Amino acid sequence: MIKFLDLQKVNAQHADELKRVAAEVIDSGWFLQGERVAAFEKQLSDYTGVRHAITCANGLDALRLILKAYIESGVMKEGDEVIVPANTFIASVLAITDNRLKPVLVEPDIRTYNLDISLIERAITPRTKVVIVVHLYGRVCWSQELENIAKKYNLKIIEDNAQAVGAYYHCEPDSQSHAKRTGSLGDAAGISFYPGKNLGALGDSGAVTTNDENLASIVRALGNYGSKQKYVFEYSGLNSRMDEIQAAFLFVKLKYLDAENEIRRGIADYYSDNIKNKKIILPIREIHKDSHIQYVYVIRTSERDKLQNYLAENGVQTLIHYPIPPHKQECYKELNHLSLPITEQIHREVLSLPISPVMEPEEIKKVVDLLNQY
Repeated sequence: MIKFLDLQKVNAQHADELKRVAAEVIDSGWFLQGERVAAFEKQLSDYTGVRHAITCANGLDALRLILKAYIESGVMKEGDEVIVPANTFIASVLAITDNRLKPVLVEPDIRTYNLDISLIERAITPRTKVVIVVHLYGRVCWSQELENIAKKYNLKIIEDNAQAVGAYYHCEPDSQSHAKRTGSLGDAAGISFYPGKNLGALGDSGAVTTNDENLASIVRALGNYGSKQKYVFEYSGLNSRMDEIQAAFLFVKLKYLDAENEIRRGIADYYSDNIKNKKIILPIREIHKDSHIQYVYVIRTSERDKLQNYLAENGVQTLIHYPIPPHKQECYKELNHLSLPITEQIHREVLSLPISPVMEPEEIKKVVDLLNQY
């Protein structure tokens, strides 16, 4: 069986270091808000190219905390609108509704699966305060047009960077020199370190990155019950903190992220060069390879379920990111009436192939051969 993602092998690469730092944390007797968290926050902010990284419990909380901080600071209020791509993972929408804000779902670009930036302006109303861009599947969603729209309407841009840590946006399309990491492009960004991510913890963890000092201060307080000073509560906050042992693990794994992303890009290139089947639509390729970290390699076909069953019968595990769009979920009955044809087509047709830094060449070739024989 070719696993979609072999986490045992992924973490086995770093097992000696991970076990060593785990033992150090256990022996230290300090498990929350200590030196390991501080060290990882500094490492992450340096890597991303921002002034502040604030760790939290998970990626959903990262987005929840950003929006909550904007409400606390007066940038937003209950009932304000947040533009968000319609085909995202549900966490992007949950963060909005949890803060009693209104999600405005906008269709993606069928070529990239990212938010169609050309559709944003027509979705803006006087109550629009934020645009959430999702770097879906590890591909950067950004443009000068997006920046211009945000400036024109005085909107905040939040990056859902859960799937794209390490990717670059090239400010000048033909230039290698002017590039910025995702997580440093917008006003703030939320990150997930779910174990299956390219930078995955050994449990749930997340972070907020930003250059906004005031926002960072409020986010940090909100994640600590609303407190900046022990037993003094300035805000009605949450308990959302990264523990020392996850910070220690992530500090180890971040050192290897760029190299592992490069391996993923090599696998993606092999897939794109060698999959030749008219029934299968391959992802478009970027001008700059480093602008996509290949969190998942997503193909499309009108025979998605049939193809997935065929691959499973031949020992290849695949996943669907995602089978049901947010507006068709039971928890959002008030959105079920919406017609979003591009989003619905994507969710009917996408299939994610195995891709990871521990795949063997013969496994990659087998996936390609099976797809070409289908």
